[in-house]
Amino acid sequence: MVKREGAGDVGGFGDAGRVTDWVEWHAPYADPRSALTARLRRVQEHVERAIAHAPKGPLSLISLCAGQGNDVIEVLARHPRRHDVTATLVELDPHNVAAAHRRAVEAHLPQVDVRKADAAEVASFADALPAHVLLLCGIFGNLSDADIDRTVDAAATLCVVGATVIWTRHRRPPDRTTHIRRRFERNGFDEVDFDALDTEPFAGIGVHRLRIASPAAPPDHALFRFIR
Repeated sequence: MVKREGAGDVGGFGDAGRVTDWVEWHAPYADPRSALTARLRRVQEHVERAIAHAPKGPLSLISLCAGQGNDVIEVLARHPRRHDVTATLVELDPHNVAAAHRRAVEAHLPQVDVRKADAAEVASFADALPAHVLLLCGIFGNLSDADIDRTVDAAATLCVVGATVIWTRHRRPPDRTTHIRRRFERNGFDEVDFDALDTEPFAGIGVHRLRIASPAAPPDHALFRFIR
């Protein structure tokens, strides 16, 4: 199944002008030594900490372009706060959606809602807002600079104050991670962490926490479109 919009967990592999099979894209997860697996483990650590850091009570976790749910499902299955979290995973590829749903069922996580929908459209997950944890993994490596900015600018409108946003982007030239980090800060976020992994494709993993509420409402336009 070839998908031109949407992504898979912990991405940033996409290149302009190339059509990616997002099911085949997940294959390196089978190799515990792969760069993709190394990056996944680091993202999962950040997700685990973000849930632990969140205030007591019910939490909303939203993962856009969620792929097969690798970023979220394994973490929730073992997390002591698993019953506090309602997770909304938005993914367009039907095969990835089916895989994520199956994994959630096998992990006995009925609070994980896997949706076949366009993650660029806020209406696809508006009922789950505001988020306490927001994952933008596997997205920025596939967008134009303008769409990266548009998505970062919208992030604060999707979150409660104190929410954690976790994002990924490769650091191949031209490296946009410094710009993305500054853009989050200009939108009321504090940087919690930034991982610059040495494994090809030299992934950057950012973690930001919302310091101040956005005065704007969530946008009613598409956040992004993948570069084809």
